[in-house]
Amino acid sequence: MSKGTVVLAYSGGLDTSCILVWLKEQGYDVVAYLANIGQSEDFEAAQKKAESLGAKKVFIEDLRAEFVEEFIWPSVQANAIYEDRYLLGTSIARPCIARRQVQIAKQEGAQYVSHGATGKGNDQIRFELTCYALYPEVKIISPWRIPEFYTRFKGRKDLMQYAEKHGIPVPVTPKAPWSMDANLMHISYESGILENPKNHAPSDLYLMTKNPDDSPNHPDVLEIEFNRGVPVRVTHLKDGRSEDTPLDIFSFLNEIGGKHGVGRIDIVENRFIGMKSRGIYETPGGTILYHAHLDIEAFTMDREVRRIKQGLGIKFSELIYNGFWYSPECEFLSVFKGQVYILGRESPKSLYNEELVSMDVQGDYDPCDASGFIRVNAVRYHCRLQGDLKK
Repeated sequence: MSKGTVVLAYSGGLDTSCILVWLKEQGYDVVAYLANIGQSEDFEAAQKKAESLGAKKVFIEDLRAEFVEEFIWPSVQANAIYEDRYLLGTSIARPCIARRQVQIAKQEGAQYVSHGATGKGNDQIRFELTCYALYPEVKIISPWRIPEFYTRFKGRKDLMQYAEKHGIPVPVTPKAPWSMDANLMHISYESGILENPKNHAPSDLYLMTKNPDDSPNHPDVLEIEFNRGVPVRVTHLKDGRSEDTPLDIFSFLNEIGGKHGVGRIDIVENRFIGMKSRGIYETPGGTILYHAHLDIEAFTMDREVRRIKQGLGIKFSELIYNGFWYSPECEFLSVFKGQVYILGRESPKSLYNEELVSMDVQGDYDPCDASGFIRVNAVRYHCRLQGDLKK
């Protein structure tokens, strides 16, 4: 007898493919959901794979246009940037993905949702706070916080063995020695050999931007038109190419920025869960828009008003990073060649704990603790809903 239906945020990769089969082993009917937010993916192959693994249904949703209009554009308006450098490409993608996951769960009468986010990272919080905000009674299955799962699968080797045993197709070529997350706004790289913050990023790591050494010697000159802080047109002043729909504008800026190696950063950031992590990001179109909007805002906005907005922008960025896109406070705030590249870092006073943050070593961190952390942060969503029902 089935334990119920679970909607799994599915990528088609090793982790979520194994989670799909594992959920079926536990007695759940699994609905696989794959969001197209601009990543390079064979969606047809991913659908066939999910069906072959026993998914009851498979939903593949093209969310690119709404991702730009409803998530990237507000971040541009706010000059949203976390800890002075990170343009929040993954942070704003998660509420976009999770919103549709909740809609599918309600549509399918599913009591559960699930994801493949690690028990040490930010994404578990972003997914789950969105789900709790939009579907308060939902139950969340987070395998990487369930002891019987994470003690059984200590790393990629265990997942590969499980995949072979259960007939789950695995990549023929070795996986890059780092974790990667891609969407229309950026690609992020972390884990693996990047967990030592002193290690230089390999030259072949970047996929979205050209090495600045190989970029053109002549600039592309663009004119970007904004209306109320939102880009409405971009024009290439040399060849006359012009784009005026949100998705086309952003895709064009990615193309030009990527061609010139714009938007690469290598940082150590503070996760909401309480540890430092090293991340490498490339955000070509987002970087162009950040600088263009920042400049036109300084040009048109009163000094004191801008000072207030700067403070609100910092708070808005922290809320997005920490997973509070659908919180009341975020809703309130949302109304409103020649570069230096960091290759690595080292200090005897470093607060970075490589073993603690590692995806391959458990260390002293208990992933189960994150469940309570997320539920406590979601309590006020339930209180807010109850208050709305009393009105």
